[in-house]
Amino acid sequence: MLKLPGLIDPHVHVREPGQTHKEDWDTVTQAALAGGVTMILAMPNTKPPIFDASTLDLALDSAKRKARCDYAQFLGAGPDNAETVAALAPRAAGLKMYLDSTFGELRLNDMTLWMPHFQKFPMDYPIVLHSESRTMAAGILFAALYDRPVHIAHVSLKEEILLIKAAKERGIKVTCEVCPHHLFMVSQVPEEERGKKKEGRMEVRPRLATQKDVDALWDNLDVVDCFATDHAPHTLAEKDSENPPPGFPGLETLLPLLLTAVGAGRLTLDDLIQKSVINPRRIFHLPEQPETWVEVDETAEYEIKAADQFTRCGWTPFEGWKVKGKVRKVVLRGKVAFEDGKVLAEQGYGRNVR
Repeated sequence: MLKLPGLIDPHVHVREPGQTHKEDWDTVTQAALAGGVTMILAMPNTKPPIFDASTLDLALDSAKRKARCDYAQFLGAGPDNAETVAALAPRAAGLKMYLDSTFGELRLNDMTLWMPHFQKFPMDYPIVLHSESRTMAAGILFAALYDRPVHIAHVSLKEEILLIKAAKERGIKVTCEVCPHHLFMVSQVPEEERGKKKEGRMEVRPRLATQKDVDALWDNLDVVDCFATDHAPHTLAEKDSENPPPGFPGLETLLPLLLTAVGAGRLTLDDLIQKSVINPRRIFHLPEQPETWVEVDETAEYEIKAADQFTRCGWTPFEGWKVKGKVRKVVLRGKVAFEDGKVLAEQGYGRNVR
């Protein structure tokens, strides 16, 4: 058996409150444990979004009752809540700013709305940016102007990873994450048609990119700080509708996909641990989890099947993929939380790490 530290996933959509038919704090933390993930950081774009004290309480109350692994909850930056979220920072994973394609209370549709958040959110708590291409460049400029760290979510393009590399070389305080689907999947849509029509089950944001983009991520893996799933569950009925929402489930496929890449020599075990445990802990100022580890049968070869998964959404974009490395046992804070396909940690065992 291969023994690994418990993984940290800094980018998870729990869907509670508001869309628990897709996922909730119970099912998402079962999926996490089954995937060898012992701590998740939850995104704020729920219904309602997590953007003030009452909505933060709503999310944390559900998590306290239901979560089976450790967690923290992000706050969402809105056009007029900079002072509110700054005051709540010690209770949150950090601040999430949506600089691209979002709606409602978290829409920041011009750069003057970014400024108060960069000015007021405490320096020792992270700001995470959903930003793509040119808005990502603008976000990095803000990091330089305000001399404060930013973390770029789900990098997917060659131009993005090369810009982050250049920014790091100049001492700008920027870190980034990449998702397995952007490392292992290539868009099947011709480049000139990307973004012009819906892509069914493959609809995701950022969109799946070209082979040259995927190659650039692998070629610049030293620039990538974290692996993150952007676990974003939707039901199959929703994904197969005329207007499929973007997003994939990913908590249970992260580790087998990465271990398969290790077996193929594309990645080292040290890389995996650095980008899935050590760096997330440092960037997001997370506590260590004592007596916590994952046992993996690194010789086990099998096909990924949604029928075997714990996520409520009931499907995976990696259906039928052959992988190597199966989670057999997860110990969380001295207690066996998962073993041989069964989640053993009860609801409420998960701790709020803030």
